[in-house]
Amino acid sequence: MNTILQPDGWVKPLGYANGVAAEGRHVFVGGQIGWNAQSQFESDDLVEQTRQALTNILEVLAVAGGKSEHITAMTWYLVDKQEYLARLKEIGQAYRDVIGRHFPAMAAVQVVALIEDRAKIEIQANAVIPKSP
Repeated sequence: MNTILQPDGWVKPLGYANGVAAEGRHVFVGGQIGWNAQSQFESDDLVEQTRQALTNILEVLAVAGGKSEHITAMTWYLVDKQEYLARLKEIGQAYRDVIGRHFPAMAAVQVVALIEDRAKIEIQANAVIPKSP
């Protein structure tokens, strides 16, 4: 079980948590980009690449027996901050479609480029899967 860490008097963040405390098996998902299981891009659209990267995270996490609610932290790497901000509503919908209404601790940063030239986003995730009783 994860506990959201929200200091008293702080404005509640939208779409992420300031901190998360969790106990269990730690799983670290390497940066996932918007390509499919065959390492092929099906779209150059930021929202669709975001959806695919999030789906990839859940597929990797499932191998360890994890689900979206076990994600404790995510770092988003974007090549275009302005496109991200302009499409935030669509990205938020894609996030909810894949991850649901679970909002871990998050950071988002703009980078000059990603290793794969067609990639517009890369997302790294950490999760904690509760120990079985």
